[in-house]
Amino acid sequence: MREIHHFINGASHPGRSGRFGDVFNPSTGAVQARVQLATADELDLAVQAAARAQIGWAATNPQRRARVMFEFKRLLEARMTELAELLSSEHGKVVADSKGDLQRGLEVIEFACGIPHALKGEYTEGAGPGIDVYSMRQPIGVGAGITPFNFPAMIPMWMFGVAIATGNSFILKPSERDPSVPVRLAELMMEAGAPAGVLNVVHGDKVAVDAILDHPLIRGVSFVGSSDIANYVYARGAQNGKRVQAMGGAKNHGVILPDADMTQAVKDISGAAFGSAGERCMALPVVVPVGKKTADEFRERMVAEIETLKVGVSTDAAAHYGPVVSAAHRDRIAGYIQMGVDEGAELVVDGRGFAMQGYEDGFYIGPSLFDQVKPTMQSYQDEIFGPVLQMVRADSLEEAIALPSKHQYGNGVAIFTQNGRAARDFAAAVDVGMVGINVPIPVPVAYHTFGGWKRSAFGDTNQHGMEGVKFWTKVKTVTARWPDPQLDGHADSSFVIPTMK
Repeated sequence: MREIHHFINGASHPGRSGRFGDVFNPSTGAVQARVQLATADELDLAVQAAARAQIGWAATNPQRRARVMFEFKRLLEARMTELAELLSSEHGKVVADSKGDLQRGLEVIEFACGIPHALKGEYTEGAGPGIDVYSMRQPIGVGAGITPFNFPAMIPMWMFGVAIATGNSFILKPSERDPSVPVRLAELMMEAGAPAGVLNVVHGDKVAVDAILDHPLIRGVSFVGSSDIANYVYARGAQNGKRVQAMGGAKNHGVILPDADMTQAVKDISGAAFGSAGERCMALPVVVPVGKKTADEFRERMVAEIETLKVGVSTDAAAHYGPVVSAAHRDRIAGYIQMGVDEGAELVVDGRGFAMQGYEDGFYIGPSLFDQVKPTMQSYQDEIFGPVLQMVRADSLEEAIALPSKHQYGNGVAIFTQNGRAARDFAAAVDVGMVGINVPIPVPVAYHTFGGWKRSAFGDTNQHGMEGVKFWTKVKTVTARWPDPQLDGHADSSFVIPTMK
């Protein structure tokens, strides 16, 4: 059986722990490979290689680092289909969605290609008598990223693209469920011209995560995953003196006002709720129609829309979405559906009975729709992370704003309306980090920044864009004076703090 190795110091590195994780093909349910799980010692090998490489890489001028990013982008685009098929075989999402996964990561690489401009400091001439002040951004050193299974290409590139372009070296700990594409990304980075050790991939479980959080040479950690683990990563990393940005879970809401284009809203919400089997932190699993007429119409149209959806194997170009990542996750989703029923919500469409003919052992679950969901229900409060859409009816825009604002998660929210004033007021008032106006999945473009609020994010700095540049660099400020004793004489000693008085 195929073994997936670590990638350390520019080469494949067979593990020594003797521990492995199974990598499934979600479409068939079969184990297709096994991935090595690292020890703390193996993590240290990667960190030492990264620390050695970082010195020379930081001394490489930003324009030359940008050229490596340009070449990495070219290589990845040339292998897009190959990588998407590999990604789908381990994750389960359809190939078209995997290409989107890769493309959204590449957009951050495109941003990183402009890193010379982003690294420019500030300069003040004549801040005082003969004194100039300037600042420079310098890399923090060795960075690390701990990434989830649902975007095995995009989220790693969100992290290492900016980190490496700014002069850091990087340790990537991807999900052990779909680890092959992250290794290929590291290989392509070396092929693009990055020195050995600049990008390393170490597979593992909690042992590897804790080793990253405890290692003294790792100066910054970026994480995406569930909120409980994000909180743990943030607390342990910060306790060890590291910069940490830890993105957690989500329960994104889509508010539909009575004046919305209902045909478009149903199409948008269907794709956002059920696309990628709902395994997105920016999925839209809660819809909030305002008014009984709006809710009744949405329900009727969504039931009809669900009947048109096709669930299939990841290689089926006609499928809207494929299997979920594992049998355990499928069962977890089914458990939440039963929880909703037990709590008194109305299960309008039940996806639990779905079976794929010829692929009965695959990890499939059909789309589900609930109505009459109440904010007090546990199934509403928790992140289900599956193809389950919950309807929470509201009587007013104010009530609709309060639902996502009071929820424990604050990642994304959307409003569907043709009223510009209502949309403007909604965007200003809602207590959520990313807002879509007639956009169901408001993931910002790469030169802006990604990050939620409340239990959706721990730490003060968002991912990618200029926020990413700030996270992966530290500012050094220089105050300089070049006196000429023949012209200026010698100043008397001063024992008070300098001022510009």
